[in-house]
Amino acid sequence: MILNRLRVENYRNISFADLSFDSGVNLLFGENAQGKTNALECIYSFARGKSFRSAKDEELVRFGEKGFSSEITFSDREREQTLSYCYYGGERKRLRNGVTLSKQTEMIGHFRAVLFYPEHLQLIKGGPSERRSFLNIAISQCYPAYLKLYGDYSRILENRNCLLKLSQKGLSIDKNELEIWSDALASVAASIWIYRKSYIERLTQFASPLLSDISGKKEALSLSYESDVSGENEKEIREAYRLLFRENLMKEISLGCSLYGIHRDDLNVLINGISARSFASQGQQRSIVLSLKLAEGELSRSLTGEYPVFLFDDVLSELDEYRRSYVLSDPGERQFIVTACEDSGFDLSLVHTTLVSAGSFRKKE
Repeated sequence: MILNRLRVENYRNISFADLSFDSGVNLLFGENAQGKTNALECIYSFARGKSFRSAKDEELVRFGEKGFSSEITFSDREREQTLSYCYYGGERKRLRNGVTLSKQTEMIGHFRAVLFYPEHLQLIKGGPSERRSFLNIAISQCYPAYLKLYGDYSRILENRNCLLKLSQKGLSIDKNELEIWSDALASVAASIWIYRKSYIERLTQFASPLLSDISGKKEALSLSYESDVSGENEKEIREAYRLLFRENLMKEISLGCSLYGIHRDDLNVLINGISARSFASQGQQRSIVLSLKLAEGELSRSLTGEYPVFLFDDVLSELDEYRRSYVLSDPGERQFIVTACEDSGFDLSLVHTTLVSAGSFRKKE
């Protein structure tokens, strides 16, 4: 998959930009707060369906304007396609190849991208929610149905928690209704559990040799799924959750919330057999995250038949020369769009460069 073009108007500090991209490595460089990350944010929104900086649409509109528009053109194995998104006066319009899309989720799964930005460097040492978010985003791009499942789970969890909270306060609740929500939660949780377990197993197959290469064969990586339940298939997982909910109902009522489920699970990362969360050095953490991001792209290719677009936002400066070279020296079929404050440290004969200044983009020939 190759991103050919980004056209954007009145998006954050960008008044208007019409950018073309090439295969291989594309570098957007310039001083901080000039618009480099804004461009990547706009691109990635077509893969994720929303901003990775958790911004609301109204926060993306350039100061003094009433809305923004954005469009990408990309080529997959079959053809060139376009996706566009317009927000104006509180109204949203989504198009795929000129056809209106009614929901945000219908945008996801067509254009695929792997994002690596500075906050991801805390993926190992950060809390479980960060690793769950990593899994949810990566899986949903390969399996769009996963996104609906997760939305269903969140809705069911909210209803179940509401009943638990009412019971905690001593209010009368319908126990049959609580059991219905518990069974529904167990069913959807089991489906998500299977997706996650399978994805982690396949991700390990790519991430482990990548870290070995990056570390000069010194470090071995293994990944596993940390959960309160286990089983061989979806039916066993579903029954395990039902039993867990029944056995701990009074405990959950006393606290007024659901204590078990996929919203509590974690991705366990081991390096040389020990917990990376507890013992990995800063350099090892960076190598692990880099391996995971590159592996995310490799796994996407194995599932879809083509690489996603790799978006690296100001993270290569955090890597030493060897790791930067490992990423960029031989992109092969992969397309990288990289941001940096300067173009030094890059082989400019191999990199397509664009200077970014005050929301304007000038491609260097």
